[in-house]
Amino acid sequence: MLEHADRIGKKILISGGGRCNFTNLYCRPEDFISENAHFAKSALARYTPQDFIALVEKHGIAYHEKTLGQLFCDHAASDITGMLEKECREAGVEILLNTGCAEVQRGATEFVVKSHAAEFSAPAVVVATGGLSIPKMGATAVGYDIARKFGLKIMGTRPGLVPLVFATKEHGEYADLAGVSAEVIVRLDDDLEKRRAAGLRGSNKGTVPAIAFREKMLITHRGLSGPAILQISSYWNQATNGRPSKEHLGAIRIDLAPERNVIGKVLETEFRSMTALRNAFQGILPKRFATRWLDLHEPPNWTNLALEEFERIVHGWRVTPAGTEGYEKAEVTAGGVDTEELSSKTMESRKVPGLFFIGEVVDVTGHLGGFNFQWAWASGAAAGRAV
Repeated sequence: MLEHADRIGKKILISGGGRCNFTNLYCRPEDFISENAHFAKSALARYTPQDFIALVEKHGIAYHEKTLGQLFCDHAASDITGMLEKECREAGVEILLNTGCAEVQRGATEFVVKSHAAEFSAPAVVVATGGLSIPKMGATAVGYDIARKFGLKIMGTRPGLVPLVFATKEHGEYADLAGVSAEVIVRLDDDLEKRRAAGLRGSNKGTVPAIAFREKMLITHRGLSGPAILQISSYWNQATNGRPSKEHLGAIRIDLAPERNVIGKVLETEFRSMTALRNAFQGILPKRFATRWLDLHEPPNWTNLALEEFERIVHGWRVTPAGTEGYEKAEVTAGGVDTEELSSKTMESRKVPGLFFIGEVVDVTGHLGGFNFQWAWASGAAAGRAV
């Protein structure tokens, strides 16, 4: 195994706040984004979360479920990298650190992988290079470069699970509330959802259900983050390709009061007034955020029609991001090696026998919460069995 960094598994070590959210109990193919919604099914079915949990338990690693099926180490993420290193040693795998890949060539019977200091030959090469996210951890485009060299198509790459940046207007209105969080439901605006579905390949068009996430949203100095926003960001980027134009702005809708009726609380009082509305709203959202949002969205009058419109906006606040925080803050890279180029059972290139691509470098991106690690384990197992 050739590793260009000075230590294996650097992304594993920083994941989950240093405790590694190593899988999710409720992993399903629907929890992954790809131009081919069916591609991940085979690998995920043949190496499940329970398979990886069995490996974790075999090594005596203590773990716990946090929320929504997310499993974390009790101690540290280094438990997982230590486990993987031990498994490699027992299988006779030699790990070479500080050994980057400068070039891959295909000979008559074997591949030749050139590093800056040596050459290696083998009948098969497995590309497990990750994507472009978090470049300070050593992320590079080498996996995509290898794919292109052998004529494989790359689906457009973009940051996934990434904070969104406010447009100038919203930045001036909310940036000083950085650190405030609230539980919300977030989804794509209807027009953007239609654009996303229309942009998918073949049988996926028009058959993909609308996506919504109910989790925490966090206001930052630059925009919005937190689990709900990271989740929807991958779909927002898919629909806009990360570059919303002036003609086709890409908006998200945020339900600020899930399953709550704000106006109903006001009508329970004796008078319809801003004071009653403020009290009701501050009982749902953090006080500073509720106050600011009401100052910017005060009903024009107290007619039934105006109050109904206010309630609608509360449950569908429209925010149009100016962009994302980019690969520096993205947890994963969406897009990658086109799944039509690979066998879904083995991850082997259809054009180049013996060349495999696994994990993040492939156009399969999971939701937040351990899904991307499970894809890494499952796609790796598929290739390993074939090799």
